[in-house]
Amino acid sequence: MSESAEDPRLIEECLKGHSEAFAALVRKYQDRLYNTLYRMVGNAEDARDLVQDAFVHAYRSLNRFQGESAFYTWLYRIAINAAISLKRRQRVTVPIDSGGEGPGYEPTEDPTRSDPSERIEHEERDRQVREALDSLPPDYRAVLVLKDIDGQKYEAIAQILDCPIGTVRSRLHRARSELRSRLKHLMEE
Repeated sequence: MSESAEDPRLIEECLKGHSEAFAALVRKYQDRLYNTLYRMVGNAEDARDLVQDAFVHAYRSLNRFQGESAFYTWLYRIAINAAISLKRRQRVTVPIDSGGEGPGYEPTEDPTRSDPSERIEHEERDRQVREALDSLPPDYRAVLVLKDIDGQKYEAIAQILDCPIGTVRSRLHRARSELRSRLKHLMEE
């Protein structure tokens, strides 16, 4: 049975009061959700809090889940909206990762193979890319993370963010343009 094919049965069990069914949904989706939220907020503690809040909200609202989208899409929407709200409240930029820590970090090169000057250049490039990502507005960053990092389809992103596909495409185009503009000096090197 596939992930999403099993979800309706688990949801039905949850609605009957079987908490172990919801625990199965949590186990199934918590890591994936955490990774996305970590990339959005850049802080492990905030990401864990957002994951927990999303699952609590989903559990309390499960009777209102209509099944028009996949459970994970509905859960993503809850979590992403909370992350965007958090970012707006903070009004500061937060790194997309913590400079080589946490589950969102994937080095682009093996720095141990490079000589020290190459490693320093690589670390500086990574820092500049993180800063450019950090400076994007929360709505743009959400679309960019969901599409380019998580590999979500436009339709899924539109459902998650509760906006038309055209808006997703527009935000993604603007996010990429802003990022390209902010990183232009790196591309010229």
